[in-house]
Amino acid sequence: METVLYESVDQIGYVYLNRPERYNALDKEMLLELLEVIKKVEKSDDRIVIIGGKGKAFSAGGDISMMKDFNNRDFYDEVMDTISEVVTRLYMLPKIVISAIKGPAAGLGLSLALTADYVVARNDAKLGMLFLGVGLAPDGGGHFWLKERLGVHGAKQFTWSMEQVDGATAYSMNLVDQVSEEPIVNYTDELAKKLLLMPLTSMVKTKLMYHNEMKATLQHYLSEEKKTQWELRQTKDHKEGVSAFLEKRQPTFIGE
Repeated sequence: METVLYESVDQIGYVYLNRPERYNALDKEMLLELLEVIKKVEKSDDRIVIIGGKGKAFSAGGDISMMKDFNNRDFYDEVMDTISEVVTRLYMLPKIVISAIKGPAAGLGLSLALTADYVVARNDAKLGMLFLGVGLAPDGGGHFWLKERLGVHGAKQFTWSMEQVDGATAYSMNLVDQVSEEPIVNYTDELAKKLLLMPLTSMVKTKLMYHNEMKATLQHYLSEEKKTQWELRQTKDHKEGVSAFLEKRQPTFIGE
């Protein structure tokens, strides 16, 4: 099964995460497939790109099943480097990107959604960073995206809270740009069609003027996140967090 689907219709590209049975949790193979799809999108004549998820979720985040393989430093480096390339390419894409969030967008899934120019959520979607639940820090540029939207203090508080907020609350926080009560696919499709009637060349020029300046900052955070996650993987709290998740119980952290 293809874990990432892509089709182009009338200058709108549709990219769908496609592991619905795993709530579109991102494993190594899926991340590599997503990277290849983004490269196709870069070369396409799409002017608008919508990123969504099949099934009931946008993405539940990084697949916890990868954790056992992260003991292998080569495996870890490849996954983290792939994540960095995925989010950087999306951030610098010379097209207008829309993320269509329904259900959970958690951890790495939320970082991926926040790469978009228009972040749109169903009013009953659930958004959260949640990395602290397994003793880790945000990755996928999560520190960068949250700082951009919530400021440093708000980003810290949201990350530390391990809170999942619904789409309406996320909109009131400025975490998402638009919220919808109708099916997210319908809403974002209509948004894309409206944007096609806009002076998109001008919009993209403005986007890239900002993003070219901020690219180095994003890459700084991605580099720091890669180093930090490796260090945190060695902690007792991380091991406890993963064990608790797999055993479906509350973790007992000791701050080590």
